[in-house]
Amino acid sequence: MLIYDRRYRSLTFQVIVFILVMALAWWLINNTIQNLAALGKDFDFGFLWSRAGYDIPQTPIPYSSDDTHLRAALVGLLNTLIVSILGCIAATFVGVVAGVARLSNNWLIARLMTVYVEAFRNVPLLLWILIVFAIFTEIMPAPNAFRGDNPSASMILFDNVALTNRYTAIPTLGMTNDPGSLDLGARITISWATLAFVVVLAAGWIARRMIATWAQQVQDRTGSRPTTWWASLAVMTVPSLLLIWYFGLHLIAPELRGFNFTGGLNVQNGLVALWLALTLYTGAFIAEIVRAGILAISRGQSEAAFALGLRPGRTMNLVILPQALRVIIPPLISQYLNLTKNSSLAIAVGYMDLKGTLGGTTLNQTGRELESIVLMMGVYLVLSLTISAGMNVFNARVKLKER
Repeated sequence: MLIYDRRYRSLTFQVIVFILVMALAWWLINNTIQNLAALGKDFDFGFLWSRAGYDIPQTPIPYSSDDTHLRAALVGLLNTLIVSILGCIAATFVGVVAGVARLSNNWLIARLMTVYVEAFRNVPLLLWILIVFAIFTEIMPAPNAFRGDNPSASMILFDNVALTNRYTAIPTLGMTNDPGSLDLGARITISWATLAFVVVLAAGWIARRMIATWAQQVQDRTGSRPTTWWASLAVMTVPSLLLIWYFGLHLIAPELRGFNFTGGLNVQNGLVALWLALTLYTGAFIAEIVRAGILAISRGQSEAAFALGLRPGRTMNLVILPQALRVIIPPLISQYLNLTKNSSLAIAVGYMDLKGTLGGTTLNQTGRELESIVLMMGVYLVLSLTISAGMNVFNARVKLKER
């Protein structure tokens, strides 16, 4: 009955396959434990609490060589998150611009974007990372080139950014009225000003949603939608501007003193090269996704918008792209996942991410290769599932609503 009865047959096969998979997993685990015992090893994560004994150039949280391997892995994870988040944001912007530009009626712009897309898509990412890093280390001037009344090198972006062969000096934020920081423990602090901005922006976003809901209700009831852009703009910007005025936020530009720039933030060139290469490489793939999404929309949609008097720019923003998102978002999720996992190539330029700390120096020092690899696999799995879940929520909001 369990095999020939249609009511139970599918469940029977699922149970059999589950038992076989669990048996295979048990055999693999047991075989691994026996092999480790034969080598005089055990499966233990106690090494995470031992002294790391190595330095990390770029540390978003306080760290020294006397800290534990666990803290070193945390620093590596934060470095991975920094380059991944910045890369996803920048690659999305580059990809959207390049994808739209490839469909431009201007022959030169369309062909230039085609060359960019084909060049970056067909050359391995590692080569682009090394090329960009070589440009920064070999072509960029030394910090002392910015010294003197007539320096041989000059800063860019209103004299706020200095590109050197050792690091990139960028401005930082300063506060006249510093409210102090909240101690989270483990030598990790967060500024009260940062918390205030987070609360204000979250409240502004909620208020904007409430205004939009009210406007939609009025439109459904009367047929006329009230003008709400000024209210939405006010609730999103005015509180933040008041906080900027209250805390006295200002930019502290880097200044050359002695042999190095001080006052700002000196970003390791490995991070800049990795971020730029990931952005341009992934942006080329996103450009093709955006182009395909736009081409998937019927030409009649744009023709109808033109017939109503909408300009090409407004047509793209209000008619084409909102519909193209239903085609763009699913493959875009894969590109975000690829960028996050490709950030593990950071070791090629000396940027200590999760692979460089937990899967590199820590693994070699402790000899706990299996534990380190398992932890890395788990972290990347959690990151990938988190990105996928968040983007799928957004995909569910923009997909076509069917009755």
